[in-house]
Amino acid sequence: MNHEEALNLVPAYSDNELSVAEAAGFERHLNGCDECQQEYAEQVRMSALVKHNAVYFEASPQLAKRLVAALPKAQSSKKTNSIWDWNWIIAWGGKGAVMASLVAIVWSTSLFLATPSFQEKLTGELIASHIRSLQVDHLSDVISTDQHTVKPWFKGMLDFSPPVIDFSSSGFPLEGGRLDYINGRTVAVIIYHHNKHPINLYVWPDSSKDSGLQNTNRNGYNLVHWAVNGMDYWVVSDLEARKLTSFAESLHNQLGKPMKARGQE
Repeated sequence: MNHEEALNLVPAYSDNELSVAEAAGFERHLNGCDECQQEYAEQVRMSALVKHNAVYFEASPQLAKRLVAALPKAQSSKKTNSIWDWNWIIAWGGKGAVMASLVAIVWSTSLFLATPSFQEKLTGELIASHIRSLQVDHLSDVISTDQHTVKPWFKGMLDFSPPVIDFSSSGFPLEGGRLDYINGRTVAVIIYHHNKHPINLYVWPDSSKDSGLQNTNRNGYNLVHWAVNGMDYWVVSDLEARKLTSFAESLHNQLGKPMKARGQE
């Protein structure tokens, strides 16, 4: 896929409208193209701004009554046998604008509701990244079980320092790290594994308030998300949800704020 083709596909990719093959080709180009990365980041930013700042109005019961009242009344067959009742047409013409506006509102609303939320889109990006790292044999940029090798590798490549902790004693040995592009920015990915199940830990700075662990399951993959000390954390794997949550809790404890995941007993 050349640059011009990829640039034209940015809006469709942002709206999850590409086929699996098209998305894979686009992502291969995106990983090495600064201009497309900037364009994609802008698309994601604008989508988030629109959704987060949209103003919603709840229709009143009086609106429904007014719309019903605006509909044409049934015509008596004794009055005319012609379907071209000019009185009805004239009356309906005045209300056509109202109905056209209503149809436009309903159509626009349905399109808005059908658009994935920012959180859904982010979740999709993370899963796609996780799958892509396995399919193209690019799980790690730096392969090492030594945290003192992996952590310095990120220095100079990022504007933040991700935590790199070895959990070999708990059955989650460190495997390495890499860079990826998520949510419109370059992020750190620390890789672990458990019984042949790769685990991707995504980390990037975020201004959101601290939050407890939140579990998500999508397309057969389990995700755990939390925020602490100005950093966003996402763990993605096909590992059993309870074991993945146990790993996330261990990491959360190491970061200084132990919490139980919502929805976990």
